[in-house]
Amino acid sequence: MKKPFKKKLKKGILYLVLLFVILFVFRILYGYAEYPSAVGNSSTFFEEIASSRVNYASKKYKMKSNTNNAQNVINVDQKYEKIATVNTKSSEFEKEKRFLNKEIKSHEAIIQFEQNSGNDGNRRLQLLIGVQPDKFDSLYISLSKIGKVQSKEITKKDKTNEYKQLNAKKESLLKIRSSLIELKSKGGKIQEYIDLENRILNIEEELQGLGVLLGNYDEENEFCTIKFSLVEGVENKIGLMHRIKVALDWTVSTYLQLIVILFFVTGLVYIVLLILDKLNVFNSIIKNLNE
Repeated sequence: MKKPFKKKLKKGILYLVLLFVILFVFRILYGYAEYPSAVGNSSTFFEEIASSRVNYASKKYKMKSNTNNAQNVINVDQKYEKIATVNTKSSEFEKEKRFLNKEIKSHEAIIQFEQNSGNDGNRRLQLLIGVQPDKFDSLYISLSKIGKVQSKEITKKDKTNEYKQLNAKKESLLKIRSSLIELKSKGGKIQEYIDLENRILNIEEELQGLGVLLGNYDEENEFCTIKFSLVEGVENKIGLMHRIKVALDWTVSTYLQLIVILFFVTGLVYIVLLILDKLNVFNSIIKNLNE
């Protein structure tokens, strides 16, 4: 009797240890996949200015369409927003900054927002750069060579429908304004005249706001955006001991939670089976099956 018990006990302990090792290895691998190195967060600056400045560009191309068994060529004017983000780090801050300004100037780009922060040895430069669509890729590649790039990405969003909706709204407001002006010329009570005048003023304010929004889509204002962040200092690599410590903390916490859950589930099942046995439920089921 003792040998089977010891054998089962060893097997149970082995399974528990194996579970702990699997969780630990999983967390180590997850850490390397998700956090290859320590990357500073510069998204706050860009989020704060995102709503105050947007750049749009357009692309004209032809698309074939089959209508009534005949091929027609449709001219498409696509409006889009293209944004690149480059986060980099360098111990040669001034040198990289000079190279950055040189590249911005050579690509005829403009700095739309700029933020400098920190003291010597821990400085940070964050820029929102507007660049012509045909020079976007070249400038992006050049800026990606600055320092040690921590992260970078490019996103492109189609804005054609939004542009059409703004134009449709503008046309609708112009028609309403014309109707109100015509109605005002017919005369009437003073209060009605004042109400019409206020309504016309409100519509003109809306038209001014739409004019500003539509102005962002004008060809002379066409730009793509590059969000660039330069941080002073050497690259912060996450050490092996730190990864082990984090993985161990997570593994112990998760392991204990699983053990507690397993304990309560096992106990609950045991209690349910005990109650069923006391009520002779199993005997009744076996008896009914035999009959």
